[in-house]
Amino acid sequence: MFKKKPTIKPLSPLRSSDRRKLADQIIADFDLAPPGADNSDSAEKKAEATAARTSLRSSLLPDNVQSARFTTTHGPELKQISGTIYVGSQDGADSRILWWQIDGRMYPSIYTLWNHPGIVPLLHTPEIVVKKLRGGADLMTPGLARGPPFPKKARKGTVVGVASLERPSVPVSVGVCEIDVSALEQVQGAKGHAMETLHWAGDEPWSYSTGARPGQEAPEEIVGWQRAIDGDDIGMEGLNIDDEDDDEGGGVPLEHSAATVNGAPSKAGIPAEENAQGEDLDEPELSQKEIDDAFRNAFLYGIHQQKTSHPHEANHGLIYPLTQSSVVSSLINPFLPAHTQRQSQQLQIKKTSWKNIKKFLKALDKEKLIKTKEKDGNETTITDIDFNDPSLASFKPYRLPKKDTGSSAQPEQAAATSSGGDDAIGQKIEIRTLLKPTRELQPLFASAPQPYYTTAEIGSAVTAYVNAESLVSATNKRLITLNPTLANAVFDGSGSLDKEVLAKGSVPRDALIDRVSKAMTSSYTIVRNGVEAKAKSGKPPKVQITLETRSGNKTVTKVSGLETYFVNPRLLADELRKTCAGATSVEALAGAAKKTEKVVEEVMVQGPQKDAVLKALEKRGVRSAWVEVNDKVKKKGGR
Repeated sequence: MFKKKPTIKPLSPLRSSDRRKLADQIIADFDLAPPGADNSDSAEKKAEATAARTSLRSSLLPDNVQSARFTTTHGPELKQISGTIYVGSQDGADSRILWWQIDGRMYPSIYTLWNHPGIVPLLHTPEIVVKKLRGGADLMTPGLARGPPFPKKARKGTVVGVASLERPSVPVSVGVCEIDVSALEQVQGAKGHAMETLHWAGDEPWSYSTGARPGQEAPEEIVGWQRAIDGDDIGMEGLNIDDEDDDEGGGVPLEHSAATVNGAPSKAGIPAEENAQGEDLDEPELSQKEIDDAFRNAFLYGIHQQKTSHPHEANHGLIYPLTQSSVVSSLINPFLPAHTQRQSQQLQIKKTSWKNIKKFLKALDKEKLIKTKEKDGNETTITDIDFNDPSLASFKPYRLPKKDTGSSAQPEQAAATSSGGDDAIGQKIEIRTLLKPTRELQPLFASAPQPYYTTAEIGSAVTAYVNAESLVSATNKRLITLNPTLANAVFDGSGSLDKEVLAKGSVPRDALIDRVSKAMTSSYTIVRNGVEAKAKSGKPPKVQITLETRSGNKTVTKVSGLETYFVNPRLLADELRKTCAGATSVEALAGAAKKTEKVVEEVMVQGPQKDAVLKALEKRGVRSAWVEVNDKVKKKGGR
């Protein structure tokens, strides 16, 4: 629904009476009445029920909630619809869209789901499907996981949330069931839509903020949602999706999801026997202690590698606080001893005794190997590491799995080789502007027909045309006499110059060439090391460098649009991690690519690293003129 940015009118406060009515509507629609709400046997119980309902109202719609009308488009026909958004905050947090209403029906935002576990039925699907949902795709029935049975309330027309198998307690999408999901007895081989996607983490409502702040990142875990699903065996029964777009290859994700047949890893819809690729399917299961030791040793290896790679730098190149995601991507995943697909299947954080990364870090804190701090109640960050701990001093590196350089989505090894393997370094890049004649202008280029023309070629073609048509003025060779083709195709009479030219019946040669150029369709091509890429319409996109504040006053630098200039985001991130001595990450840029296009990735590095990024891009032939810097930190400070 929100693929395109909606038009939102100015916010206005919501009257207390309207807020109560709206909150009561939400309570009724989502069956959220607190216990004892209908029990009026005594004045005391009635008072308790009233207090509970008042508290629930304030939780769903805070006192500071504001509303505004909005318009957007929906469906394949881009039908225009309008509704109302409700924006508010609690506990001093940023004001965000909490609900939106269309045709009298209320829908919760991602932020509301994060703060109100259990408010809607929660469906699950693999991360590869979540990526598609974040582009606005609907959830298909074969993509449903963790069932049957599915949540009993997930009936046709019901509002539901969707979470990935990798982070099952964190909803990332909101939609409406198109079928009775709770009644499904199997999904394998099924067809059709299960849920119509309306809103997701990464779309425009998620990004909306009255304080011009970027959208909040999803937490690693939400305890309230986790309680509802603890004890469930998260599987992928019935999954039948095409995995040719799966960019999850390589590495060992903390929550790696793979279809299984009789316990053996398998590609979706392919029997395990045909998918073994020579691996030993009888490989024994790792014990709980072996899995725990693998994760602990991987963390020690990551710290050891950081210490030996940056012996003379402060904190050995680490910038505190370290977020859970950066610890996973830089200090754990690259060092897990997963040499086979089956080992990758078993080495998952949910299969450790800690169950999640937050508890894992807390355990290391108790050992006094690290110091941690709670952030926003949802995430644990590392604030210090004891590099002189005896366990680090006695640690001995072990053999790591070979890095699959052919997979663009593999997590970068912290022990990666130098940037000498990056073929973008030293490349020669040139951008050529090309112009394509419209149908009306085709007669001017009949002498030398071709799909695209440079500015110089346009001048030559126009000169050849006026000479062939004998349109050069006999008294002034700088003037070109208009003929019907020029008059109709070039000068349409919309501007003051057009009227003057048409009145005189002639135009200067330079003005004619300039006007023909402006009337043509603009395209561009990028020439790399003398090889010209396929021409594309429009202007060449710029590399985007964005500086913004996250988690209070911590600045991060984001870089996207690298693929246009043949720069590998993951190799760039590897270099920036070393040169900036800070954690980096690479993630798919939500909504940046169409379904038929390759995933566009965004590099994030800790700290204000604009200069370092520009220098790294310059080494790769990307000029500063092709880069656009958006300093949101500076704008926020009013400097």
